[in-house]
This record gives sequence, structure tokens and C-alpha cells, in this order.
Amino acid sequence: MAQIRLYVPNMHCAGCVAKIEKAFAAQQAVEALVNLADKQVTVNGNITLDACLAVLASVGFTAQPIVDAKAAAENKRLDDATEYRLRLKQAIAALSLGSLMMLWGLFGGEMMIHTPELQLGWGIMGLVTLGLLVATGGHFYQGMWRALQAKTSNMDTLIVLGTSTAWLYSMGVLIFPSAFPMDTRHVYFEASAMILGLINLGHALELKARGKTSDAVQRLLGLQSTTAIRIGELGDENVDISLLNVGDRLRLRPGDRVALDGVVVEGQSSLDESMLTGEPMPVSKRPGDPLSAGTVNGNGSVIYRVTAMFADTRLANIIALVQQAQTSKLPIGRLADKIAAVFVPSVMLIALLAAAIWYFFGPEPALSHGLVVLTSVLIIACPCALGLATPMSIMVALGRAAQMGVLVKQGEALQTASRVNCVVLDKTGTVTLGKPQVTDIVWSPMIAADEQLSLLGAIASLEQHSEHPLANAIVQYAKVHAAPMPCTANFINYQGKGIAGQVGPDSLLVGNFALMQAFKVVSHTGEMIDSTDAAEFAQQAKTPIYVAKAGQLVATMALADPIKPDAKAAIAALQQRGIRLLLLTGDNPITAQAVAATVGITEVIAGVLPEQKQQHIQQLQQQGYCVAMVGDGINDAPALMSADVGIAMASGTEVAIESAQMTLLSQQLMIIPQLLALSSAAMTNIKQNLFGAFIYNSLGIPVAAGVLYPLTGMLLSPVLAAAAMALSSLTVVTNANRLRSQRL
Repeated sequence: MAQIRLYVPNMHCAGCVAKIEKAFAAQQAVEALVNLADKQVTVNGNITLDACLAVLASVGFTAQPIVDAKAAAENKRLDDATEYRLRLKQAIAALSLGSLMMLWGLFGGEMMIHTPELQLGWGIMGLVTLGLLVATGGHFYQGMWRALQAKTSNMDTLIVLGTSTAWLYSMGVLIFPSAFPMDTRHVYFEASAMILGLINLGHALELKARGKTSDAVQRLLGLQSTTAIRIGELGDENVDISLLNVGDRLRLRPGDRVALDGVVVEGQSSLDESMLTGEPMPVSKRPGDPLSAGTVNGNGSVIYRVTAMFADTRLANIIALVQQAQTSKLPIGRLADKIAAVFVPSVMLIALLAAAIWYFFGPEPALSHGLVVLTSVLIIACPCALGLATPMSIMVALGRAAQMGVLVKQGEALQTASRVNCVVLDKTGTVTLGKPQVTDIVWSPMIAADEQLSLLGAIASLEQHSEHPLANAIVQYAKVHAAPMPCTANFINYQGKGIAGQVGPDSLLVGNFALMQAFKVVSHTGEMIDSTDAAEFAQQAKTPIYVAKAGQLVATMALADPIKPDAKAAIAALQQRGIRLLLLTGDNPITAQAVAATVGITEVIAGVLPEQKQQHIQQLQQQGYCVAMVGDGINDAPALMSADVGIAMASGTEVAIESAQMTLLSQQLMIIPQLLALSSAAMTNIKQNLFGAFIYNSLGIPVAAGVLYPLTGMLLSPVLAAAAMALSSLTVVTNANRLRSQRL
């Protein structure tokens, strides 16, 4: 089955996604997966590239085939930046003109048409406003047209309705003032300009925030090496990875990134595989051990044989998983759009019906009264309050979240977070600090108290020559305790086991239990040491490091990744909200269970790979849970993208941060239950706003239609209709601002 990937630059919303999917669904044996975040369409089935382009063109979209994933990602970033600048310029232009006209009216300027001079002056402003409607609102009219073609309505319909009604009424007053009662000859050009300005500004801010979601794939693509050192008949040659083949022998120098998946054939080294496992400890590699593309070599040098081209590497698999998760996650339908789908046609029908009744059955001047009623109904039903209901609450909630130390990229993430009933936590860097520290030192009875500090300095002096993360932890511990660190000699690194060297007159051996066994190290009693200490420390999620001098054990050091101070309290707060909690980690089960028991988590899944993490998230979703995933590593990226809400730690990798919808800017886990509480409060606030805006319009429309005329003998003036519209917007803004001080 053929697969064609296309970049669609003019795809902007969920409506575009539905339209494209529907167009391809009409083709026989063809399926289209739409990735809105990256503006990409993946087409599977028996179809040619030209046919795909024709299908997209038939529904109003242009596209170009994706040959280079990196180039496509860069094109998308540039297009988004261009659109952001355009929307910002449109907002500034519309708000500037609208503000000037509003200030004119506020400071006593005449906005009622009584003289030819006012007709001329406001006629010029009317033409300027028309140019503004075209220049800053053309995309809304296009959106409304696409909605009409799909036999529906959306927020674009409401925006066009409000701006066009205000402009058309004002132009009618200017051209035919005598056709309108004296007290209704008011112009509303400023309303058209302000509506467009505010909504364009909101779209620009939303575009800037949403645009970062696709950076996750770009970061992953950045892990891909573009060249490698191939060992050929003429020696080493630097070649592009596209020229490599399975079976080629490649040289991996210290600090280099692995180009393609392979297996070591010569040499030894330690590699940083945190991008796959999330664990900070380098992994020792020797002949026969596998290597993964994107991992980083330590200080050793190895030769490895290529076993897979890039499309089949584990890194490529992670990239594919992230892209697949983006594709399968459709944007949440906006409640305002759902209301608009029913509300807009109803308002138009009521306006036309009311105008017809006044024209055929009302008192003279019937035409003028009919036009006043038509315009008043449409103006009072203007989308300002309904359009502000959701974004105002989200804007305030996002500001509150920022004060709490949370960066929220997508307003929709707040809505989803309000339904979260299962939180999955990574271990390293999430529940723990992700930085090993010395927690215990058990000295041999043969080491006097006054010797301990100098021996600690000697150990740290030797560890300074090692690149291992545990070595740095020991060195930092010695510095804190002001231990003197003398010069060393004859340093030896035993890959995967430890180190040895001469410090002054003493010969030291520092490493794991296997190293001690290899050198037949004995205890102070002369007996071979056993692994009892190792087992005890493992139960406490600690790693033991043994120190021997002249063949005798002199100290056992325990190192651990400390649990965050507020982790236990945060777990308890989440449990009080009735949320199911799981610890999901690539670390070994013993360490994971120890950490979980300390913080109060009862469900643990350990020893999992990135794709397995994603599978566990999807299984929970299939069980009916709304899942939030909290992680910090590249290996967490697929799970973060697949989760209903992905939450990354700011101290984690850039790929994890870009994959998630939310980022915790501090190390405090207590922010997570507060964030979920804020999301629930925001959703309640949005519903209140929508209800209030809808009630305002529902009550105002009958009044504007003239139901009170038999009692008062007066029709609602479009001026009062505009005031009611402004009051409903003020109510929405005021209610949204309550989120700033709401207790969580």
C-alpha cells in the first residue's frame, strides 16, 4: 500500500481537518491521517501524488509533497511565523482605527447623521472601514464561505455577521438618512473595526502558542546525525548517512552521536542512552552489544556495524510514534462553535421574520421600522460576548497558571485537564531530582575517624578523572565537606565496573561489587566481601559503591537520586481528588518500587521502553481514563503526545517539553494538583460565561424585535442594542477575572 506525505500550509482548524478527511474518504480504498500540528496529511492507499493534490485542490487546499522531513518542519515554522506577523499587523491596524473612532464618540464627537457635512466625513470613514474589512477580515469571510459550503456555521459566521451588519447599517444611514427615524441615524463603523482587531489579536497569540507543538518532532529530527565515519578499503571517510548501507563498519569517536542502529564489533565505551531510557547513568558497551541511533558516546572509541537504515531505527520509531499521536489527537470542538451552529441561523431567521412582520403589519414608516428591527436584532446578537466567553477565561487561567509556574501551550489542554482522573508519573527527574547524590558512607572499623576526611578526598581525587555521573556526585560531596584532594597517578578505567589509581602512597580501587570480586577484595576480618550491603541499599533505591585500599574494603558509599521534597504531599493531594496514580519508568523494578513506596504510589510499571510507555497510556485510555502523563525525558515524548494531557518538567529534555501541552517551570510536584483544580475552575467559568452571553442575547433579541412596543410605544434603538452587547461583554470579562483570585 502506497504512502504519500503532504504539507498543507493553508490548513488552520478542526474544520479544515474534517473537510480534508471527508474528501479522501470519498475515494475508494484511501485513508487520510491529518496532523494539524505539523500541517501534514499522510495518505495511505492506492492513489497517486497527482490524484492527492487534485483531491485537496477540490476542497480549496494547496499542498506539496514532503521529501525531506527536516525541510518540511522548517517550512512549517516559517509559514507560522509569517502568519503570526500578518495577524498581529491586522490586529494593530483594526484596533488603531476602531480606537480613534471610539475616542471621537466618547469625547463628544458627533456619530449621528444630521447634516451633509457629517455624511461626507463619515462616508470617508465608511470607505476606510470597508478597506479594513477586506484587509483584516478577509480570512473570516473565507472561513464563513467554507462553512456555508459544508452547510454549517461557525465562529467565522458570527464574526462576519457582526462586522457586516454594523457596516451595512451605517452605510444605509449615510446614503439614505431620510429613510431612518431621526434617533436611529447612528453609525457603527467602530464596532466593525474593534471586533476584527480583538479577534485577530487573539488568533495571533493562539498561533504563537500552538505553533510550538510541532517543535517536538523538529527536536527529535535534530538528534539524527547527518554524517558518519565509514571504514572503507582506503581508510576512514566522512560520508552522508544516506550513502550508508546495512553491514557498513562505522567508527564512533568520543563525544560523537551514533548515526544508525548497529552492533559493536571492536572497542569499549560508555554511551548516554537517556534519550531512550530516561536514566542518566551511561551504559557500558563492548563487542556484541547493540547501539541505537541518536545516543551519545562517552570517552571511549568503538567500531560498529550498521544493522538498520534510518527509517528502521529506534529513533525513527520514536519520531513516528510522536507524529502518529499528533495525528490521532483531534482538537477539542469549541463549545461556542456548537452553540453558533444553532444560534446563528436562529438569529438570522428571527431578524428576518421580525422585520417582515414590521414591514407588512407595523405602523408607518414601516420600512424604516423594519430596518431598525432587523439591525437591532443582529447587533444585539453580535458575537462579542459569545466569542469572548471562552478565550477570556482561558487567558486569565493561563496567566494564573504562569504565576503558579506552569507554561500552558494550548488553551484546549485546560479543558481536557479538567476531566483527568488518572495521572501517570515518570520516575527519574519527575518524582526524583534526576541528580545522584551521596546519601551514606559506611566506614570500615580499620579507618579511624581522623582518617575519614582525608580518605574521602583521595576517593574524590580519583573520581575526578571519571566521566560517570556517580563520580561527579562523589566529587561534589567531597567539596561540600571540604575534603583535601591530592594528586593522582596511574588512573585506570574499568568499563562498566569502576576505576583504580594511585593517590599518594595508597593504591585505591573504587567501583561496584563485580569489580571487588574481580580483585578478590576482603573485609577487615580477612573474609571475602558479600553483596548484603548491595541488596539492602537496592531496597532503599540506592546504588552502592565500594572502596578498597591495598586489597581491603575501607568504605561503602551509597548514592541515590533523591526524591523531591514535596513529592509525597503532591501524591496525597492527587489521591484526595480521587485520581488514580501510576509510576511508569524505564528503571529497574526494585528501585522503582522503593521510590513508589516512599511517596505513597501503589501501582508501578518498571523496565519499559518508550513505545511500551505509550502503549500503557493507550491501554489506560481504552479503559475509559482521561490520562495526564508527567515526564522529562526524550523517552517520554511518545507517551506525552499520546496522553490526553502531557505535562513536562522544565528541567527535562527539550523534546519532552515540546511534546507536552504543559510545562512545569519549577521542580515542585505540588503544582500538578493545583493545576488540575485550576482547569476545573476555568471550565466552570467558561460555562458560566457562555450561559450568561447566551441569556443576554436570548433576552435581548425579543426586545430588539419589538415585543415591548405595544406596552412602551418604542422600539429598541440600535444604540441601546450595542450598549446591551457591550454590557454582556463586560459581564463576561468581569466573571473571567474572578479566576485570578479563586482559591485552588
